[in-house]
Amino acid sequence: MKIYTLRTLLAIILLLGSGISLAKSNTLKDILELSAAPPGVVIEIVTPEDEGLKWALPEAQDAVAKLRVKFKDLPIAIVTHGSEQFALMKKQQATHQAEHQIVQSLIKDNKVDVHVCGTYAAWKGVHAEDFPAYVDVAAAGPAQINDYKALGYLLLVIRSH
Repeated sequence: MKIYTLRTLLAIILLLGSGISLAKSNTLKDILELSAAPPGVVIEIVTPEDEGLKWALPEAQDAVAKLRVKFKDLPIAIVTHGSEQFALMKKQQATHQAEHQIVQSLIKDNKVDVHVCGTYAAWKGVHAEDFPAYVDVAAAGPAQINDYKALGYLLLVIRSH
């Protein structure tokens, strides 16, 4: 029998418990074709790139704008839970100014909740207080997505092309 480290075991539990990789996601087109608003939309950012938010956040911002045209008061959340999330740290505000401005605009102007993964951050030695107050540090990104899905939110995945 193999002995797994605690980190590996937690990663397996998070992945199996999340169902993210197995979950059906919707296309933006599919959501926009709905005749009635869903309970909400949760946008998951999936990128293996440290600099992934440079392209993923503008894509998410565009999706939010299109969703707002069709469903004005639709609850929307964004969850980023890979290495890209570290661009949203306080100490990255100067070097990732555009990403921080987009997040602040999404929150203030569009009433979008933005979450990063506290578990993954902790694995990298990053604490909740290392992120600005406007970014919510969820206990676990995949679990946060599942919480939204349990409320009936549709999953929209933005991933590397």
